[in-house]
Amino acid sequence: MSLQPRKNEQADLLGVDDVQRCIEEAPFKVNGPVVYAAYLKLEHSDENIQFWMACETYKKIAFRWSRIFRAKKLYKIYIQPQSPREINIDSSTRETIIRNIQEPTRTCFEEAQKIVYMHMERDSYPRFLKSEMYQKLLKNIQPNDNS
Repeated sequence: MSLQPRKNEQADLLGVDDVQRCIEEAPFKVNGPVVYAAYLKLEHSDENIQFWMACETYKKIAFRWSRIFRAKKLYKIYIQPQSPREINIDSSTRETIIRNIQEPTRTCFEEAQKIVYMHMERDSYPRFLKSEMYQKLLKNIQPNDNS
């Protein structure tokens, strides 16, 4: 699979209708996810995409002790009240994570991840699609009509 998109894939380049596809296909796309992450940083909401991606990595951890270490790190960075990159989740989700943090499963952050995904899908991603950053990205991937 080529890492360079074909010209006729321009509408699909960023996963216009699907935030998850944008995130999941990040390694195979040129600038879309990078531009989206930069936009989130400007919007002061890049903790959402960082948490989402950290959860994807966390789910793949096979060793129990590594999972415990990583779960506590994710908690301190994103879940703990007043943490440096605290994500916006409801108190019951936060309390469930706190109860399970000593013996975390691969899915212990799943509900929080769904909430963060929903925030991106409903809030920041539609704004991104209307942003100047996104318009510049589209302009840069348009085929040259002068050929």
